[in-house]
Amino acid sequence: MSVMQVGIIGVVGAVLAVQMKGGKAEYGIYVSMAAGILLFAFIVDRLGIFVETVEQISSYIDMDAGYLSALLKMIGITYIAEFSSGICKDAGYQTIAGQIEIFAKLTILALGMPVLMALLETIREFLS
Repeated sequence: MSVMQVGIIGVVGAVLAVQMKGGKAEYGIYVSMAAGILLFAFIVDRLGIFVETVEQISSYIDMDAGYLSALLKMIGITYIAEFSSGICKDAGYQTIAGQIEIFAKLTILALGMPVLMALLETIREFLS
């Protein structure tokens, strides 16, 4: 699926959602969610290509698999949080969307702590 096709799906979904909100607001939210889920499926497909490429790069470089795993988890958390908060914002629940974003940021921060500790340990070894 090309970027042009995805863009058209997004614009058509948004226009339909706006048209539906004029009559019954809940139908507009349903259309927006359906378009978002469809676009998310295309994102996951592209993410698969990214994962394969990163795994191929990691086979060339001697790298700890834990770091690659943490990176992929962070990317997944970012996409899911962005998708979820976007749906909440479209539905008019900005507070819930903000809470989802804060939780995702804290989760990514927690995932990054072992990497930071390994970096600090490496620096300490070089300085010793």
